Amino acid sequence: MTNIIEVQNLTKKYGSFTAVDGISFEVQTGETFGILGPNGAGKTTTLEMIEGLKSITSGNATLDGHDVKKETRTVKSLIGVQLQASSFFDGLNLKELLNTFAALYGRTVDADKLLADVQLTEKAKNRVKELSGGQKQRLSIAVAMVNDPKVIFLDEPTTGLDPQARRNLWELIAQIKNHGKTVVLTTHYMEEAEFLCDRIAIMDNAKIIDLDTTQNLLKKYGVASLEEVFLKITGHSLRE
Repeated sequence: MTNIIEVQNLTKKYGSFTAVDGISFEVQTGETFGILGPNGAGKTTTLEMIEGLKSITSGNATLDGHDVKKETRTVKSLIGVQLQASSFFDGLNLKELLNTFAALYGRTVDADKLLADVQLTEKAKNRVKELSGGQKQRLSIAVAMVNDPKVIFLDEPTTGLDPQARRNLWELIAQIKNHGKTVVLTTHYMEEAEFLCDRIAIMDNAKIIDLDTTQNLLKKYGVASLEEVFLKITGHSLRE
């Protein structure tokens, strides 16, 4: 299987503070790749460097063969990004929002189909402020899909959702993968990672500590759940 993302010795520093410390990994075309880690481990910063949203201090990242540092605009045209918190134009309804974001890419989209894909057909004429938390997250994913991206990045996509809304979003993410997209996500939920991810990288203190399939990680550490693997690798102390 080919790699659509390749990361080599990727580093991000803020003065003397190292947020991401020389990490390397590949993401295969068509897989769902998860990054787990405690608060402050460097997960979001890693995604933002690959997306071209944050500068890279050192190291390299390529996406679909394009150098993120040198071809940032091209990389951004190939990806969709769902952020932890999103802001939308308050005066527009959902259908108008999708058409507006598509226009920013110089594209036209079937907004009705996008809304149907994320189960928001009945909300097409509503504004974002009228949506529930789960509906807002599904809208964010629809917005991330307007440019028909090769890779979609999801940063803690189900944080703050109730169990029903979380499970609904899992099914949506699985559908996106089944349509041939590559998905890269960060999450704090171990069950979510087990359900969605083909492979998982566990980060702590700005480094990747281990990377493998869930089953291989369970065998390696001799435990029954991904949460036990996570705690063995990152420890039991509270992270703020």
